[in-house]
Amino acid sequence: MRWTTWKSLAAVAIMVAPLMNCADQPATAVAPEANRHAPPAPRNVLTPDSVRRLASGRAIFPLESPRYIRPSLVKLGQALAFDKILSGNRDIACTTCHLPAFSTGDDRSLSIGQGGIGFGPHRTIQSGVFIARNAPPLFDIGAMKHLFLDGRVQVVHGRINTPAGRDLTPQMRRVLEFGPASAIAMFPVENRDEMRGYSQNDLGRVADDDNTRIWSTLMKRIGDVPEYRRMFEQAYPGQRFERMTFAHAANAIGAFMVDKLTFSNTPWDRFLEGHDNALTPAQLAGAQTFLTIKCSICHNGATLSDDKFHDVAVAQIGPGKGNGASLRDDFGRENISNNESDRYLFRTSPLRNVELTAPYGHDGAYSTLQSFVEHYSDSDLKLLAFDPSTLDPSLQGTFMPNAADILAQRDTLLKGVVLSDSIVTNLMNYMSALTDDRARDLNSLVPNRVPSGLPVDHP
Repeated sequence: MRWTTWKSLAAVAIMVAPLMNCADQPATAVAPEANRHAPPAPRNVLTPDSVRRLASGRAIFPLESPRYIRPSLVKLGQALAFDKILSGNRDIACTTCHLPAFSTGDDRSLSIGQGGIGFGPHRTIQSGVFIARNAPPLFDIGAMKHLFLDGRVQVVHGRINTPAGRDLTPQMRRVLEFGPASAIAMFPVENRDEMRGYSQNDLGRVADDDNTRIWSTLMKRIGDVPEYRRMFEQAYPGQRFERMTFAHAANAIGAFMVDKLTFSNTPWDRFLEGHDNALTPAQLAGAQTFLTIKCSICHNGATLSDDKFHDVAVAQIGPGKGNGASLRDDFGRENISNNESDRYLFRTSPLRNVELTAPYGHDGAYSTLQSFVEHYSDSDLKLLAFDPSTLDPSLQGTFMPNAADILAQRDTLLKGVVLSDSIVTNLMNYMSALTDDRARDLNSLVPNRVPSGLPVDHP
């Protein structure tokens, strides 16, 4: 069954999954290979078709594979993503914090930006700084409308909105072929702590509010490498490099991520398309649990994210975003919307390949997937009892005692949610069906070299 058919079913589904109080629900297990032509089973009996109906009722459908992307654009984007030429001091690439070896993250609660040494979990802070938020995985971003954890790059009424405002000109917008995914690379390069650095380099000497000059300085750097000039003109046939902007570079990086990091062949996808044997009995039972309790109210759609923002009572650690009296708090979506009702709200995490993408939470406060799932049970009590000694020693002293403020904004959906051990086990079984085996080893994406000649991070 094609994903479009499933999308249509979701739109007209008359069955709405009941909102249970997250207590154990009895179910009679039926092997996935059960005869699909048998008479309809009672509604309380677990069958592949009953689970598909639940998924349809939650508007959950297979992920669409990306359309064809010209290889020359993907190749350019790959080179730029791994090339440290985009950072002020030529010491950090996009993939320093989004490493293929760690499922497009870095296996750290919070990444270490400028001044750090090394990469991945062994990167040391030295004279560097922690980045305020966890490096989110880059899987399936072409299917999402809000990127970054606060959604600051987003599609609103068909138009891409970014922090750059009018600096992202109409001419630049026309270059962006893949929606928000084409624009995200334009912003880490502007951030002093993440990539740009300070006055010791040409990018750092540019004023913070001068997006145009930052981007043009980067394009001059890139243009000083003849190989890059050739690659840009091959990726954009009929255009001369001199007429291009950094939007062309960001679009290429977006093309690389959409083409190489969209994974639509999970056991769950195959199951939704009609293959009864795609899920194990445990995964099938886990799917039923997931779809009949509150999880799937927010984790739905093709990516298993509602693309919206919620306060799920995650402890605040790290340097924050300059919010609150201490300037160490992080108000989340409010920093973008300027609406106090959005305080402490962060984008719902997609669940595809989620078992590969530890740590969890907007600041990586939870080191394992099971601990994060368990957090949702009595999340208010879990937040009040949060133990910072579980964190990297260098982050333990950054724990913010702001639980009362976070809980004042906690999503009302979480009220009364209690998860038994058996429910947690079922949910973990279900999420194991959301991994595409091709995502387990991404080391083939790392190029042997980049045009600048700078070293490539490769654990």
